[in-house]
Amino acid sequence: MRRATANRRAESRTRMTAASVTIALLIAGASCSRKTEKSSEATSDSTAAMKGMAMDTAAKPTAPDSSSLTLTAAQIEHGKIQWAPAALGQSSTSAVIPGTIIPNENRTARLSAPAEGRVTTVRVQPGDRVGRGQVLVTLVGPGAGSAQSDVSKAASQVVAMRAQAGYARAARDRAERLLTLKAIPKQDYERAIADDESAQASLSQALAEQRRAISSAEQLGAGASAAGEMVLRSPLSGVVLSREAQPGSVVAAGTQLVSVTDPGSLWLQVNAPEKFASLFRVDGILRFFVPAYPADRFDARVTAVGAALDPASRTLLVRATILNGNQKLKPEMLATVSVEGEGASAVPVVPDGAVQLLDGRLVVFIAKPNSASGATFVRRSVEIGPRTGPTVAVTQGLAAGELVVTVGAFSVKAELQKRSMPDMEM
Repeated sequence: MRRATANRRAESRTRMTAASVTIALLIAGASCSRKTEKSSEATSDSTAAMKGMAMDTAAKPTAPDSSSLTLTAAQIEHGKIQWAPAALGQSSTSAVIPGTIIPNENRTARLSAPAEGRVTTVRVQPGDRVGRGQVLVTLVGPGAGSAQSDVSKAASQVVAMRAQAGYARAARDRAERLLTLKAIPKQDYERAIADDESAQASLSQALAEQRRAISSAEQLGAGASAAGEMVLRSPLSGVVLSREAQPGSVVAAGTQLVSVTDPGSLWLQVNAPEKFASLFRVDGILRFFVPAYPADRFDARVTAVGAALDPASRTLLVRATILNGNQKLKPEMLATVSVEGEGASAVPVVPDGAVQLLDGRLVVFIAKPNSASGATFVRRSVEIGPRTGPTVAVTQGLAAGELVVTVGAFSVKAELQKRSMPDMEM
């Protein structure tokens, strides 16, 4: 009985263990199945993403080339485009350079305060016409008072020394007469001569001191009164260029108060790039125009050429004198200056219409024909020289003999601009 019971218990445990193993195997299989499904889904998503990226890359258009353009034979005929080799012509060496009109400093007076003082009166405004000797500004200051006092003292000293000199001369003449009559000893006569010469020397010294005092007062603009006034007068006839003086302000010695210039003569100042330095020489003629009078052309004669280049800007300072008799030109006007060198050089020349303005640059289009009667047109930046009739000289960027679009350059430019614009996405 006991053995049978034990056998039954062992069989029961065996069946329970087998059931547990079966359940565990089922759970493990389900878990593996789920992981496999997730892995498959991840792989599928990754593949789809890569395909999407590939499609995006394939769909993205490449940026158009803005420097060249290829046209078919039909397009060239429709646009009436023609090209020809660039011819070689003669062109004088020239340049167009910006310049500035400034006052002629040789005919300009910039008046400053001669000594520390207070501005009491300003009698002119910018643009006023003034004459030589006209009062412009009045100041008061202790320096002027001292100068005026020195003038008065010097004048008084001259009066006293002149009286003494007159008395000494009279005493000498009297002693000379008495000596002739042997009424006085010769020693007294010699003393009279010494007194006369000493008085004359004192008079000369007093006169020199008076001249010095007057000169100092004149430099300060101090008048004859003892009020301590300093008067600034115009040293030339012209117009008031600027006025910095303000009534009531206290200024130090050397402070600029007013400027006067002769508008009949001005300077044209040019900072010429280094490559054009050889075009300028003293007594050469510069021709220029200003935006205020675009239809008029003016001349200026070169009076000074810099001895060295500016190390920072690498430019040469050139100054020319303008005879401005009609006074149309004003200081600080901007000018466009044209200068031509001596002799001529061989440069490529093209029709005026072959040069186009594209993206702010002057360009020509170089033609490269292909075997299908079409052509590729490449833009080329150039610099131009003077125009001669219907042609223009190309000073840089083009060689003689290169095929240049001579007719229809504007059509090539328009088509190039059209193709360089990005497509609009809807």
